[in-house]
Amino acid sequence: MSRLIRRTEKAQTVTARWRRVIADHVIGLAWSPDGRMLAAAAVSGEIVLLNAADGTIRHRLPGHEFGTMSISWRGDGQILASAGQDGKVRLWDAQSGTSTAEMAGGAMWVERVAWNRAAGKTADQAILASAAGKVLRLWSPNGELRHEYRHDSTIQDIEWKPAGRDLVMAAYGGIAFVHPDKPDRVRQFKWQGAAWVCACSPNGKYVATGDQDATIHFWDARTGKDLQMWGYPTKVRELAWDSRSRYLATGGSATVVVWDCSGRGPEGSKPLQLEAHTDTLTALSFQHRGSLLASAARDGRVILWHPGQRETPVAGHQHKGAVSRIAWSPDDKQLVSGDSEGEIVLCDVQG
Repeated sequence: MSRLIRRTEKAQTVTARWRRVIADHVIGLAWSPDGRMLAAAAVSGEIVLLNAADGTIRHRLPGHEFGTMSISWRGDGQILASAGQDGKVRLWDAQSGTSTAEMAGGAMWVERVAWNRAAGKTADQAILASAAGKVLRLWSPNGELRHEYRHDSTIQDIEWKPAGRDLVMAAYGGIAFVHPDKPDRVRQFKWQGAAWVCACSPNGKYVATGDQDATIHFWDARTGKDLQMWGYPTKVRELAWDSRSRYLATGGSATVVVWDCSGRGPEGSKPLQLEAHTDTLTALSFQHRGSLLASAARDGRVILWHPGQRETPVAGHQHKGAVSRIAWSPDDKQLVSGDSEGEIVLCDVQG
């Protein structure tokens, strides 16, 4: 094992446990709910299931012809869903590595898949959402179609609200909310612009979007009142909320910009600006329960921060290629990252 970056006064350390290389650029990286397995998807299509403890490969899944685009674990950890440029959604049995269902996404390629979080470990309550072009489809745990909804414009991102069963869609023209039990009653918050990504605050109060016009939006999920923050040099594709719903970290440049959403919210406030990367950010992720923020960028660096406590890095490590994905383990004790060359690094985080 190799110590990757120095200790800090908080004794925060990041230590590489293992490294593995898959076919090419890592486009998807997801922990199983129990933290025992990792799913990694290559942009060319292959999906690899690895043992988190030592990085050994359990299964190589063929994934999708022309390329895999999105992966998501069902709440019980038994099934992995994937979507790709072949227009298909597939379900995979994690134990056997076999495909249990193949569904048509509704367009030439499927951008996103996401299992609802509210179901927890109860498989029969799980609902899978897929987004393909203007088509949103909701699926049963076994892959049977429950409902199809056609949006006015291309759906760029989807996310289930943590505090409920509503699904949020980001698209040109704003955001929309769909409830699985009332799929025809779509609630929309309209805005003349294109939202690329969305992120729901853990307390369910806000929905943030990163936008094509190099801005971010804060939406009050109850009233639809919105705020717009600008000044970013490029479109914002990276968003991450902390577990207390206080901080929203945003990308759009080489600087991590963190908005404080406590009290009356971020309106009129000055954000924190965390500077250490030398190239554009590619991923942001807060711990599930802790206060550490991980950032990754095209410079190959993964950096840990304590927003609100200090404005300099507390630890990190270096990849050879541009980092494309990062993900905290369910217990927040490990961080995995993947890069443009297919390298995956799992690190133990202590302190």
